[in-house]
Amino acid sequence: MRLQDLAHSPHFQEHAPLVCPRTLRPSENAVAALRRADPGQLAAIVEDPEATVAERLAAGGVLALIGDPRIGRTPATSFVAGGTVEIGLRTEEVDPVVRDWEHVGVEKPWIEKETPQRTVRLADFWIGTYPVTNWEYRTFLDFTGRAERPSTWYLGAFPYDRGNHPVAGVRPEDADAFADWLTETTGHPWRLPTEAEWEHAAKGASGSEFPWGEDFDPGAANTRESGVHQTTPVGAFPAGRAPCGAYDMGGNVEEYVADPYVPYPGGPYVADHLVQTLGEEYRVARGGSFSRFGDLTRTRRRHGAFPGPLYPVGLRVATGVRP
Repeated sequence: MRLQDLAHSPHFQEHAPLVCPRTLRPSENAVAALRRADPGQLAAIVEDPEATVAERLAAGGVLALIGDPRIGRTPATSFVAGGTVEIGLRTEEVDPVVRDWEHVGVEKPWIEKETPQRTVRLADFWIGTYPVTNWEYRTFLDFTGRAERPSTWYLGAFPYDRGNHPVAGVRPEDADAFADWLTETTGHPWRLPTEAEWEHAAKGASGSEFPWGEDFDPGAANTRESGVHQTTPVGAFPAGRAPCGAYDMGGNVEEYVADPYVPYPGGPYVADHLVQTLGEEYRVARGGSFSRFGDLTRTRRRHGAFPGPLYPVGLRVATGVRP
């Protein structure tokens, strides 16, 4: 796709449909229960698959103001067993994937970046149970004096009402600096996950198409299909929890990995709109987001931080040493 054609693709439409606010408003009984709940109970509601999305978001909204017990000085982590794993997509699967997502403007070269499937040997590792939040990122800025603010912080102000939402709108070098700072302050070796580690953690030993299974489920991820159209408290879409136990590996915000885009061995070099805009080497992002369609939540999907409001990218940390 040429850059001048982007405006005509549904994949690049900036304005989402308006959603009736009543669909995201909890019932009076639910509001009364939230008022009686303590922080631990509210945190449990956020991640309760039996609660409605309105109840989960309301509970998370209260925690954003009073403090979320799930978010501390050291990130919560989920263990991922290593081994010999398959990464990427078989060439014969490209066309079916494109057909499944052609209604949102997905093009064949974007999916060809996932080919061919290859075998990778991974050591055991631990990945962040949640993406890095605004709270955590503000602490990083406070300690380091780093001047650059996330692009989603309106006028550079800390979003106090979204402290437990994933940070978004940072650059790859900011994500690397956060991991370096976390290492320095905790004495533990933190880093961004490699692209292969991220994919393996998201799809598990079964190699599922999405973190939650083989079929796309708009109730399992905060994407455009969910109707929310903004970031949400981490863990608020528990049906989409990955096999390793990590939340939001599909939807909410895309996440940088450690690797730049290069073709997989034997695969095609795809000079798509990302290469045309960012140059021949750009940092890969994974997982999809609130502002994009569900195709980006596919566990094998390779993407990047295309400039503009549609692609606010965040991060998730990892470590090869037991925390």
